[in-house]
Amino acid sequence: MPGLIGKKVGMTRIFDDAGIQVPVTVIEAGPCPVVQVRDTELGQKQVQLGFEAQGARQTTRAERGHATKAGLDYAPRLMREFPVDSGVDYQVGQQLTVTLFAVGDRVKVTANSKGRGFTGVVKRHGFGGRPGSHGHPESRTPGTVGPGTDPSRVIKGKRLPGRMGGVRTTIRNLQVVRVDGERNLLFVKGGVPGSRNGYVLISK
Repeated sequence: MPGLIGKKVGMTRIFDDAGIQVPVTVIEAGPCPVVQVRDTELGQKQVQLGFEAQGARQTTRAERGHATKAGLDYAPRLMREFPVDSGVDYQVGQQLTVTLFAVGDRVKVTANSKGRGFTGVVKRHGFGGRPGSHGHPESRTPGTVGPGTDPSRVIKGKRLPGRMGGVRTTIRNLQVVRVDGERNLLFVKGGVPGSRNGYVLISK
């Protein structure tokens, strides 16, 4: 089955039947229209889904024509492709909603993680740091980065300061706790990558 495109609303908590609180992430998923169904070079079927409506001033003629072929009167703001199992047919223009998922399903969520900017090794890699007292001048530096004589260079893969976050991240095996079909909301146990109002991809 394909997945859904959604938007991260935020985190909250709900209580199960035993009264135990469960931290959940609320995702506004769908409805996602099927914009295109195609076969790849390897013979696998892909379904292209759209999400939200893009403003007319921001829509190009190519995007408008692509949406018109699918029977849509608007161009989706975001379009992504999902693989489809053989034997399952989806029609162009069909609307997919959160009813694809059920309570107890295990899903994976993909999104861009929060960008942290340029950070040091203590925050980026969890280094313990140098001595923090007795006037030590470099308490958060990485220390020596390699031998001086041989090979006289920094080894590839050395953990150093640099840009942190802002990369495509996938978290697997998250559990669906609640499905709200009326409001197109999906409640997933735990946290998912990205900030509020960030786009996410949900699939089984």
